[in-house]
Amino acid sequence: MALPVRDQMKYWGVALALFLLVLWWLGDVILPFLLGAAIAYLLDPVADRLQRLGLPRVAAVAIITVATLLILVATILLVVPTLATQAVSLTERIALLIERAPDTVEGLQTWLSGRFPGFVERFPDFADIDTTLRDMLANATQAIRDRAGSLVEGVLASASGLVNVLVLFLIVPVVAVYLLIDWDRMMAEIDTLLPRDHAPTIRRVARDIDDTLASFVRGQGLVCLILGVYYAAALAAVGLQFGLIVGAIAGFLTFIPYVGALVGGILAIGLALFQFWGDWVWILVVWAIFQSGQFVEGNFLTPKLVGDSVGLHPVWLLFALSAFGAVFGFVGFLIAVPAAAAMGVIARFLTARYRESSLYQGSGSRGS
Repeated sequence: MALPVRDQMKYWGVALALFLLVLWWLGDVILPFLLGAAIAYLLDPVADRLQRLGLPRVAAVAIITVATLLILVATILLVVPTLATQAVSLTERIALLIERAPDTVEGLQTWLSGRFPGFVERFPDFADIDTTLRDMLANATQAIRDRAGSLVEGVLASASGLVNVLVLFLIVPVVAVYLLIDWDRMMAEIDTLLPRDHAPTIRRVARDIDDTLASFVRGQGLVCLILGVYYAAALAAVGLQFGLIVGAIAGFLTFIPYVGALVGGILAIGLALFQFWGDWVWILVVWAIFQSGQFVEGNFLTPKLVGDSVGLHPVWLLFALSAFGAVFGFVGFLIAVPAAAAMGVIARFLTARYRESSLYQGSGSRGS
């Protein structure tokens, strides 16, 4: 005898609440396992394709593991040092601009006084900007000295964090390899645990969720990689300083529509204004790089690689990232996209059921 719908909702609600409670309680403890599961999920289609070519599952996973490690090592050796160097140089440039800000303002005051003799008298507050900036920098320097002990504690905490990162890099590959080997077997075992009355519906909804995730995560990840390489290579080709790191930032943020191009474009054009001031052709070239990237993404990459049926609206995605990140921390950011995709698919499924019900159609639907 099947359970009443009210009892089923109660049991599933309790199960969901317990799952969220355990997720919040464990926190960063399950982070390596979530990362490993995400990597296994992303690479499972590749392993399935190698299996269809005649390779055993273990051999397919071994090939994928070796290829991934080679790509990772090559990236670390070739790209990461350059990005780190440019990041440090960019930070030093910003610090230098801040340090020179009072002198710049003083020079501007002198120029305005000579060009417009009555300007400083009409705007006396402008004359005090130089003093205000110097006081702010002096206060900041004093605050750093006063908090030297806190800085030392922060360094020690960073060392502890470095150990955690190393442990993370050791655990995640192991978890990913084991899950990738047993992925199909685990999915089959989970299928046997589904309630028999609802198994077909759950399978259909799960397939829709998988299609949404596959289209968004795998497709959008490839779009991010392509655009990141394009932006970095194009900005480096025109000679823009810190072009590689700006391109990497723009490519990484592309998974949120328009944000990557907006942030990367502002950074690149701002740097181009400092570097190419007066040479407007190169500034326009930097602007054209991001415009062309947006055109290619909107007309070719996203329709071909991601598709139009993903159903993850940018606002919904931002809300999921904010909500899950605030509640569960970094782990929340990892589960935000899968959770948003699952909730979106379930919401569409429930909406379709609602439209088929007499609650929506009214009493007239019974006689039709």
